[in-house]
Amino acid sequence: MLSPNTQPSLLEGPVAAHLHRLALPMVWGILATMSFNVVDTYFVAQLGDRQLAAMSFTFPVVMVINALAIGLGAGTSSAVARAYGAGDMARVRRLVTDATLLAFIIAVLVTALGLVTVGPLFRLLGADESLLPLVRDYMQTWYLGAVFAVVPMVALSAMRAIGNSALTGRIMIAVAVFNLVLDPLLIFGLLGFPRLELQGAALSTVIARAVSFLAALYFLVRREQILALPTFQWAALRESWRTLLAVGLPAMATNVIIPMSGGVVVALVAVHGVDAVAGLGVALRIEPMALIVFYALSSIVGPFMGQNAGAGKDERLRQTVQVLGRFCLLFGVLLAALLFLLGGPLASLFSDSPQVLAVAVAYLSLVPFSYCGYGFVMSANAAFNGLGHPLPGTLISFLRVLGLYLPLAWLGNTFWGIQGLFAATAVSNLVLGAAAFFWLRHYIGGQAADTANGATEREASQ
Repeated sequence: MLSPNTQPSLLEGPVAAHLHRLALPMVWGILATMSFNVVDTYFVAQLGDRQLAAMSFTFPVVMVINALAIGLGAGTSSAVARAYGAGDMARVRRLVTDATLLAFIIAVLVTALGLVTVGPLFRLLGADESLLPLVRDYMQTWYLGAVFAVVPMVALSAMRAIGNSALTGRIMIAVAVFNLVLDPLLIFGLLGFPRLELQGAALSTVIARAVSFLAALYFLVRREQILALPTFQWAALRESWRTLLAVGLPAMATNVIIPMSGGVVVALVAVHGVDAVAGLGVALRIEPMALIVFYALSSIVGPFMGQNAGAGKDERLRQTVQVLGRFCLLFGVLLAALLFLLGGPLASLFSDSPQVLAVAVAYLSLVPFSYCGYGFVMSANAAFNGLGHPLPGTLISFLRVLGLYLPLAWLGNTFWGIQGLFAATAVSNLVLGAAAFFWLRHYIGGQAADTANGATEREASQ
């Protein structure tokens, strides 16, 4: 463990090398996490269409709760990284402890509210009475284990904040593998286990995440020694929670707006028929896998920027923006070229319908050329969060979706059909990516100028 007088390693050495070292384990960790829904969906589909439909109704609710946890994790990562970069280990312990307590309280509230609203909520979402018992089987179990979904996300964010992304990635991979093993045992009742069907899918997820809960707490307490006993002094808790939520609440809003906009886009595509929706669905299954490196990069940019901001390393912040810009541009172009060439073969793995494939290939031939912009938007959001100044990142996301994308999508879809819709996606990504780059660079330049002016004024007064 680093003492308060020891400089964290992220404050020295080549910026690009640090980002590569931190991001690589997160690529595998995020890939493993993405497998959760794929694995659950695959096994539940073997039970029948009704079970699969019932679980599909749970996805929006689970995504919203995950968005809350991700937002709180972003707030934790930002505050902890800045304190760690400044060498204030007492504050690091206080923030990690208070964040874990807040995550636990939120999880308990989610459990209590969720259990009493299963029927009304899922009726509102459109589930008919024949599906509600199946939905209850899944969600009641999931809600009872909500603490294992929320708390580990915050705990793992704290570990990334101090630069330990390798351990975070290993825990994520281990949990995904454990879920893969448990799913068939508990869903189908293999090897003497009870056949629990949908309830078994939820229980597998809860048990696997309970393992991540125990592992994360163990490493925070025993190895990193940055988790202490909670304090119940309201003034201290309020100060910590205000710091955490100053970044956490905007991050939650950012995470919620993206899936909401996705629903609007599906509705726009639906006017072109079922095949068009299916084709978009195929492209959107391929897209997250293509973007996984950008997801991994954004997961570690916040801690890196936070530590260097806490230590006053303004020049390293400027270097980081340049490194991110070059990487997003070069990797985005490479990714676009690969998908332009391989989009058809990849899409054919999901469908053999010419109409479906035509839509999927149209998307994968055009939109990936804007991934460089979208990748930088993700990194810029994480960077602003890490700097403790989340509102620009949130505003960029809202502008991308509400201010630019949805109006352009409607116009493009109305006048040029589905190709116009896809062009609107590309234009939005590129415009907001450029805006994010210049905004972040300007903000960091302004910070550096303020620091220099402050130092000059102090020298003059002495």
